Amino acid sequence: MSSIKTIIMMLFLVVTLQSCNQDPTLQSFYVDSELAPGFTSLDVPISLLKIDETLLDETQQEAYDSVDKLSLIAFVAEDGNKDQMDIEYAKVKTILENPKYEELMRGGNSTDGKFVVKCIGDGDDVDEFILLGNSKEAGFAVVRILGDDMNFSKIMDLATVLEEGNIEETQLKEITKFFQ
Repeated sequence: MSSIKTIIMMLFLVVTLQSCNQDPTLQSFYVDSELAPGFTSLDVPISLLKIDETLLDETQQEAYDSVDKLSLIAFVAEDGNKDQMDIEYAKVKTILENPKYEELMRGGNSTDGKFVVKCIGDGDDVDEFILLGNSKEAGFAVVRILGDDMNFSKIMDLATVLEEGNIEETQLKEITKFFQ
């Protein structure tokens, strides 16, 4: 009987230790930074995009239904905070080097800024897309698109609808202002 108790206690200990991941996560970065000086953050439920769903084709509707919310955290570059911006940007890049974040695309240039799109999941089963963009003049931003069973190509198709819509009237005005 005591050996069964010992085995159960050891199993419990192993499971507990395995679940305590000490590596920083994107979520912990958001929580630690959202109220810190230099940062601005915004969470936007997909319903606030004010998309007329009657204008969506089947693929766009599937993409729209798969997205729950957008989360933004941005470090705004100002005089005197470049060193802090570099430190915070390095933290995000380190987090996104984790192999669980699959790189989908990257672009931009050293003059206007660069971006990278990563995801957690694969194919038609993506739970999170991450867009990291940076500019020497503006700062950097991390946009998380959170949902269930998202598909990159369908999300990109949905993005064309967003480009045609009047985003300036929604809470996304803060996001578009950052990237201008």
